[in-house]
Amino acid sequence: MVGDSGRAEEEHAKGGRRMRRICESCEMGYTPTATACPWCGCDAALSHTSDVTSVMDTECYVDYWLCMFETGEVFQLAHDITLDIPGLRRALSRYRVVTFNGLHYDFPIIALALQGATTQMLKAASTRIIEGNEQPWHITDDRLDWVDHIDLFNVAPGMSSLKAYGAKMHSRKLQDLPIHHAASIRWCDRVVLREYCQNDLQTTRDLLDTFPSQIKMREEMSVEYGVDLRSKSDPQIAEAAMKSMLPFKVQIPPVVPGESFYYKPPAWMKFQHLDVLDRIVEHPFYINHSGGVAAHIDNHLIDWGDKAQRLDHHGKWVTRPTGWVHRMVTIGETSYTVGTGGLHSTEANVTFLETETHRLISPDVASYYPSLIVTLGIYPEQIGEIFRSTYRGWYDTRLAAKSRGDKKLANSLKTLLNGVFGKLGSVWSIFFAPKELIQVTITGQLALLMLIEMMETCGIPVVSANTDGIVVNCPRSLEPIYRDIIRWWEKTTGFVMEDTYFRLLASRDVNSYISITTDGETKLKGAFAPAEPGPSGWPNPTGQICVDAVVEYLRTGTPIADTIRACTDVRQFIYARSVKGGGSYLDRPQMPRTTTQRAMRAALEAVGYAHDLPKDALIACYNDLRERTQGRAEYLGKVVRWYYATGSTGCILTPEGGLVPRSEGCRPLMTLTDNVPDDMDYDWYVAEANSILCDIGVTR
Repeated sequence: MVGDSGRAEEEHAKGGRRMRRICESCEMGYTPTATACPWCGCDAALSHTSDVTSVMDTECYVDYWLCMFETGEVFQLAHDITLDIPGLRRALSRYRVVTFNGLHYDFPIIALALQGATTQMLKAASTRIIEGNEQPWHITDDRLDWVDHIDLFNVAPGMSSLKAYGAKMHSRKLQDLPIHHAASIRWCDRVVLREYCQNDLQTTRDLLDTFPSQIKMREEMSVEYGVDLRSKSDPQIAEAAMKSMLPFKVQIPPVVPGESFYYKPPAWMKFQHLDVLDRIVEHPFYINHSGGVAAHIDNHLIDWGDKAQRLDHHGKWVTRPTGWVHRMVTIGETSYTVGTGGLHSTEANVTFLETETHRLISPDVASYYPSLIVTLGIYPEQIGEIFRSTYRGWYDTRLAAKSRGDKKLANSLKTLLNGVFGKLGSVWSIFFAPKELIQVTITGQLALLMLIEMMETCGIPVVSANTDGIVVNCPRSLEPIYRDIIRWWEKTTGFVMEDTYFRLLASRDVNSYISITTDGETKLKGAFAPAEPGPSGWPNPTGQICVDAVVEYLRTGTPIADTIRACTDVRQFIYARSVKGGGSYLDRPQMPRTTTQRAMRAALEAVGYAHDLPKDALIACYNDLRERTQGRAEYLGKVVRWYYATGSTGCILTPEGGLVPRSEGCRPLMTLTDNVPDDMDYDWYVAEANSILCDIGVTR
């Protein structure tokens, strides 16, 4: 039986969570991989095991540097303060240190501080990282590998700033850096910066507490694969896990812009009447300069997109020309768009209900793209056949774990499987394989179109389709035929479908909908999704109480106003978004940059100007009033948060004087209150909920 010290040593060797011991002699923490303390050499003072987590953050100015831990340690460097280097080393060594973007920013700066750098040197390094986008290894060779460290930057989805995550999590206080980063710090400013840093520590702690299962999964997978995966995103985990299993170093293939290739359909791909397969294989695809894939300029079946480029007939990369028409696929009464990413139907403003004569059924393929990778047998050429066997092993093991209820293992392997697919189009990944990516995505779309064609041919209407599944409004009399079609498709393609039965499906569009299953489960997607982290990102709060009120109305018939007025959680009323350059609150309506002379005269007369000003004077006075009015706006920050208040005519402005979308009539709430504000404009939220009902095609 392995003892505590031996088990800790084993987990450390495999890259898992590190149990720390504190040396009684030097008070440094370390992982017990040796009989003696690696700091002082003491071999008789192993006092106790420490497994304490402490969130850490730093602030850097030309004449002041601050490093704070949530456990209370504060380290400062200034002209009148000597940095406690031994104390900082002790704090770093004894905790599991958690940061946000610490690997890229805080740790290289700390490494320089531990080497005795001045505040001017630290500020110069900080500028190189932030403004010059230099990598940590350009700043210092010391990676501080002896610190047990987790960086949450890649763990949280969406690649947002810490302040933006704070808004998504409803952290108590959203605050921008209170003192300009280029300013000189007076002694009285240090208190302000410590309070600001303390708030950042709390936001980072909120982020850590949001992802306990994800962190635990990463710790367990670190032990499994012998690599520290705790600070990695899902795709990065897949790449690191694969690297740990390969007996060679993978050479990522170079990008060859303009290289062409053709889609190769599997042998089972056949249609009864549609010509989509012929239209796909007729034209080649091309690799673009970024390693992505572009369709042929004459391929009107593949949607072009607003900013994407294709090669024209003269070999020049161009954006979509005027007059180019995307030809959608129409089957029955539904049209579908085909792209390089996924299939989408085009329904909008429509609600479908289960009835006595029809059932709403949604068959979809679990792990569709991983299933395609396995079924098609594709692999990146630079890895070879070993990829196919390894990926298939992950896939089969996950299915077995899922069937026996082992959610922990199933979720870990799902992370690996989806992570690989997410990297097929990345020029920086060992999985980079754009041709194989197209084989997966195009096959997935065409396979669904095969299914849709068969359903419609047999009289079963398909009302929606999106990436990995469809929704049918199946006549109950045709359910046996529906089952036969599903079995035929599964046998033909090799995929396995799972049915979900809806009581209601209400769509604003294919990407934003509300569904209620026959079991009473609610699924919200797109614009209606709550501000929660998910596989496709992490949306901003957008007055979730309105969606909740709509759901309750659809589920039980509860009046919209009753649900909204009964809510006592202020977070449900919140709207938040990032504003480039920072947003400012103006406690009166925005004065537009350009408007009519009549509107200008009205605005000026309201503050006492003469009504008969000449045109030139009118414009000059209006611009002066507009500038002075905007100058009175209160700066909020690069992430703004608000609610709608009765009597408010205020709005939030961008640095250029533009209006932050949907901020008219708002009141800022940068610090959350415990209760719903007394001036909450419930009528505004009721009107918004009724607008959602109209958007999803519900009439009352």
